[in-house]
Amino acid sequence: MADRVTVIGWDGSPLTAAAVSALSAATLVAGAAHHLALPEVPGDAERIRLGSVGLAARRIAGHRGTAVVLADGDPGFFGVVRTLHAPEYGLEVEVVPAVSSVAAAFARAGMPWDDAQIVVAHARTLRRAVNVCRAHGKVAVLTSPGAGPAELALLLDGVHRTFVICEELGTEREQVTVLTSDKAADHVWSDPNVVIVIGGAGGGGTPPGNGAGGWAMGRDLGYPPPVRGWALAPEEYGNGDGDGDGDGPGGSPGDAPELRAAQLARLGPRYGDLVWDIGCGSGALAVEAARFGAAVIAVDADPAACGRTEAAARRFGVQLQTVQGHAPHVLERLPEPDVVRIGGGGVAVVTACAERRPDRIVTHATTRDEAEAVGAALAAGGYTVECALLQSVELDTADWAERDRCVVFLLSGRAAPRQPDRAL
Repeated sequence: MADRVTVIGWDGSPLTAAAVSALSAATLVAGAAHHLALPEVPGDAERIRLGSVGLAARRIAGHRGTAVVLADGDPGFFGVVRTLHAPEYGLEVEVVPAVSSVAAAFARAGMPWDDAQIVVAHARTLRRAVNVCRAHGKVAVLTSPGAGPAELALLLDGVHRTFVICEELGTEREQVTVLTSDKAADHVWSDPNVVIVIGGAGGGGTPPGNGAGGWAMGRDLGYPPPVRGWALAPEEYGNGDGDGDGDGPGGSPGDAPELRAAQLARLGPRYGDLVWDIGCGSGALAVEAARFGAAVIAVDADPAACGRTEAAARRFGVQLQTVQGHAPHVLERLPEPDVVRIGGGGVAVVTACAERRPDRIVTHATTRDEAEAVGAALAAGGYTVECALLQSVELDTADWAERDRCVVFLLSGRAAPRQPDRAL
């Protein structure tokens, strides 16, 4: 096998002395066409045009001599090092890094990036990458052919963002373009490129009055600071009448914190997911799902409910999209959800959601007849149905007398597990 494998990053600048030394001793060099054309590549070395890194790793493992792999940017950052370091190849890897394309892109934009999310977009991950752009104010997207700036813009339909598109960084053809997301689909972009997606609260980088920035990579720096706890009382979202039962302005018994906690537990919103909250009401569940890092579309027929939800999102420093309209008809034009919470609409809305095949559907009913009808609709849609009768009683701790009581049926539908190649 190869007695040494050196992975060299290249960012368009002259190679370092360590990189030149490794190349001069190489008997095998793997890389893209522009890497293999570098003058430092020995003329008598075996050359491998790098397509599949796995196939190249097998060739390198069987090579007797000294191998070098050339890659753009920092090869340890979403790069070839992860594959080459896999135990099945048995390779000893040494890395000579360069500036990553993400670092170079933010440098060109003159922006800090310790608070940015970083995602890779290709055919299988494009939808989830777009969801991250929906949910966060600063995202760097490492694109690929067929999953580039135009595709990002088209899937962000209805969400305004600013794109900083950095094409062919480190080359003579390098170009940096700033435009709004609705204009990106009108252009043809050169590969490779990195797209910085900016927008919404926290998208500018440093919060006011805090020039020192944050302390953890990838954490949004927007205000207000994170609030401790989940399933908060409705009044924390600027709704309710303070008694906790959800029957204040914009609320309903379905907004009770205990029910919301159980719904969130069954939904399990995750980073990269898209959550539909249908009948968002106070906005409490939509905001809490967004606090988990998921993208959220909150739907309600009442414009005031959409306004309350947007205000709650601003209050908690999260990003979401509201859509005013009547379900199920308004759902037809929405992007595919991963999980759905239905706050109202009955069997018709449940059936429409099941046809879109999200992983989870969660709703509630106030009577057994209603619960049975909803459960039957979920089962007819191919979902495994669970139902629990939830009762919560709030006590006045001054005299331990009952203050409020909430009794609802919690229904959840779980789709059959997706095949691995459809997981993203």
